[in-house]
Amino acid sequence: MSGSYDDSVGVEVSSDSFWEVGNYKRTVKRIDDGHRLCNDLMNCIHERARIEKVYAQQLTEWAKRWKQLVEKGPQYGTVERAWCAFMSEAEKVSELHLEVKGSLMNEDFEKIKNWQKEAFHKQMMGGFKETKEAEDGFRKAQKPWAKKLKEVEAAKKAYHAACKEEKLAISRETNSKADPALNPEQLKKLQDKVERSKQDVLKTKEKYEKSLKELDNATPQYMENMEQVFEQCQQFEEKRLRFFREVLLEVQKHLDLSNVASYKNIYRELEQNIKTADAVEDLRWFRANQGPGMSMNWPQFEEWSADLNRTLSRREKKKASDGVTLTGINQTGDQVSQPNKHSSVSSYEKNQSYPTDWSDEESNNPFSSTDANGDTNPFDEDSSPAMEVRVRALYDYEGQEQDELSFKAGDELTKMENEDEQGWCKGRLDNGQVGLYPANYVEPIQ
Repeated sequence: MSGSYDDSVGVEVSSDSFWEVGNYKRTVKRIDDGHRLCNDLMNCIHERARIEKVYAQQLTEWAKRWKQLVEKGPQYGTVERAWCAFMSEAEKVSELHLEVKGSLMNEDFEKIKNWQKEAFHKQMMGGFKETKEAEDGFRKAQKPWAKKLKEVEAAKKAYHAACKEEKLAISRETNSKADPALNPEQLKKLQDKVERSKQDVLKTKEKYEKSLKELDNATPQYMENMEQVFEQCQQFEEKRLRFFREVLLEVQKHLDLSNVASYKNIYRELEQNIKTADAVEDLRWFRANQGPGMSMNWPQFEEWSADLNRTLSRREKKKASDGVTLTGINQTGDQVSQPNKHSSVSSYEKNQSYPTDWSDEESNNPFSSTDANGDTNPFDEDSSPAMEVRVRALYDYEGQEQDELSFKAGDELTKMENEDEQGWCKGRLDNGQVGLYPANYVEPIQ
């Protein structure tokens, strides 16, 4: 590697050593590199903060979607609550990762930015003050020695040229002795040329040795001055290296959630929620609410009534679920209370009437049509007619009535109407069959 020096043009750099003329520029360049490395570290932290933010958003979206699917799905009881605990975990972890993002940007990023501003001072003409000071220091320390080195190189060149000329003169003299055509006068000139060449060799050699000695005498002072400037650059670089180490440790603390007490509590709570799942309790609830434990309105003799002779439409059946009890049908017996699922999975539950005192407000359902402030729940499906949408079945479903569709998981069909109050949608299979199906058994095709 060769370096250039204004006062030593033509000086040949023989090695990659720091002591060669101009090779101090690598040390000077390190100062500029320090400023660029600050930018690189800030960009690195900024990208990681963006990743933390995106991950937090994805966790929130995932928890929101699956909480809705599980609550509307067929799972029930304590296992349902254990399953939903994963969504609660995701929401809490999402908040922690947003805190990580904030720490990276508001603390670490800003700390590097401020340090860089204090450590590097830009000049009006471009570059940094610290770089120019180092460049000027090295240049001043090297200038006297480089000047003497240039003299040594010139003296060496003159000496080598004289030696070459001497050898050429001796060769000509030797050849002329064997040439009978040369007269004595010409031979005398060649001999004088040889003598002058020898004198030039002696003079240039003496000058070369003298300049080299002067260079050797100047070398210790040169090394001392260069060391002094180099040490100043080392101290500046040491500050940057120590600062980087300090910042990286702070970044590590912000990223390491394993030492955050609230993070540990999230998974301790998740484990407890999962362990509270009780298969026996869930089976007991299902028996009482969906199995043999349910009350039954056994057939009894009833007098003729015009209302009983009327055929109810499906729309009237829907209204019955809003609290209208059909004539002659009464709910009897004590039942184990359990919050209703958002949708049912059988035609019986679809057409089953509920007591008139049942309402969304009493179910304490966070996804009911209105919240405590009277705002509309964003998760409720619009019951008004909708554009036809292609959907894909998530589970197998066997129609329980003639007006219901049957399909397998993975089958595609067309949704013709949005979900009604009972969680049923109207759709059409690819073979043209039109009917009803549980809304939570399908998902839109993206």
